[in-house]
Amino acid sequence: MTNLNTEHPTPPADTASATLEMAFAQLQLAEPLSRAIEEMGYQRMTPIQAQAIPVVLQGRDVMGAAQTGTGKTAAFSLPLLQRMLRHENASTSPARHPVRALVLLPTRELADQVAQQIKLYAQYTHLRSAVVFGGIDMKPQTLELKQGVEVLVATPGRLLDHIEAKSAVLNQVEYVVLDEADRMLDIGFLPDLQRILSYLPKERTTLLFSATFSPEIKRLAGSYLQNPVTIEVARSNATASTVEQHFYSVTEDFKRQALHQILKDRGMKQAFIFVNSKLGCARLARSLERDGLKTAALHGDKSQDERLKALDAFKSGEVDLLVCTDVAARGLDIKDVPAVFNFDIPFNAEDYVHRIGRTGRAGASGLAVTFVGGNNDARLMADIEKLIKTKIQLEGLELDHNAPDARQQSRNNDSYSSRSPRRDYARPAPAPRDPFFEKPYEPSAAAEGAAPSWEASSKTSARGLSSNIKPKRKVAALFQS
Repeated sequence: MTNLNTEHPTPPADTASATLEMAFAQLQLAEPLSRAIEEMGYQRMTPIQAQAIPVVLQGRDVMGAAQTGTGKTAAFSLPLLQRMLRHENASTSPARHPVRALVLLPTRELADQVAQQIKLYAQYTHLRSAVVFGGIDMKPQTLELKQGVEVLVATPGRLLDHIEAKSAVLNQVEYVVLDEADRMLDIGFLPDLQRILSYLPKERTTLLFSATFSPEIKRLAGSYLQNPVTIEVARSNATASTVEQHFYSVTEDFKRQALHQILKDRGMKQAFIFVNSKLGCARLARSLERDGLKTAALHGDKSQDERLKALDAFKSGEVDLLVCTDVAARGLDIKDVPAVFNFDIPFNAEDYVHRIGRTGRAGASGLAVTFVGGNNDARLMADIEKLIKTKIQLEGLELDHNAPDARQQSRNNDSYSSRSPRRDYARPAPAPRDPFFEKPYEPSAAAEGAAPSWEASSKTSARGLSSNIKPKRKVAALFQS
């Protein structure tokens, strides 16, 4: 890219490793922000935070990439809140609280999660924040926006609805954050992003954060960022070193049993389980519920209220297993989840990196298990190998078929066949052969020397017509010529 800033280059590897030891206290943030992050237990900065926060505090555009789960939300939220403190006021007038920072995210769950984090960071300030996303009624969101907010977190589609309804006015926006930008492009939000950015002032600070730097992301950055500082703290599409990865060869019929056995052997209480389809997600969740596990399903056909309730139940420990599609593969930050299971290998290799990023977050250890079964899985595995640049070793898994879980699963698998017993119909016995039909044809004595019947019957009449042709029936004429 031609717009890389040479005055503020990306720190070299040794500097990046040194910044790992930087404490939040060294940033000299305002007292309300420092108190909030101290109560949240923040002590040492992650690499993306240590490199991005000082640059954003200077008011520079940033194009940042880091492994998922490395703290990108704090990397852009804290410096933006620090810069907006000069607008802080306790007035109740909505006019004194215009939208000054806009944060765009691809999914409702991510928007809700980021908004909750920003509220915690700003809890001791007078800065207001709100979140708008689809799937729920617009009226409560409209009422909150009309009261005035400084930080607006939104998904693109619902934000455009509020812009058209004139409940969201963006003419005083100073900071724009495009978080998980690669995902927004993947699901077709580029036209919506272009429309939204056209409503914003030209003079603004733009921050783009993404887990990957694809050519499309670089073109987007080139169009909307002014001399950005590029920060890349990890190799693109790399998996976290704290995640232990295993690939087991398991047929489709035994995946559930393998899941039970691994959870039991490792003594795990919670895990994400990823599947590729909404229908498969619902079916697997019901099956695991029948097996006695506390399970919730999370997929695109769920209402927003159902999805948020499922996430809250998983976070609080009321649910042990969260079976989900790739709607939950990006950015969801649930602490201390020990394992991720790829019940189905993702169709898109990049989604593998994002799925296993749900565990091993912020330096913690985690387990990622992938079940490899069908013939199509070999091609998908090759795509993952090419992406992560690592040779995958396929492992065998010895299953205990006498375990109670295995017997229960076997009963569940056979339940349909027991309800609909197989019927074996006996074939009818063949009819006895008649010896008459086995003999060759023999002409009778009376027929010897006689003309064939078809020749005998074809006599011509006196009129010269064959006897087989019926003459026309005579009909009385009304008029005679």
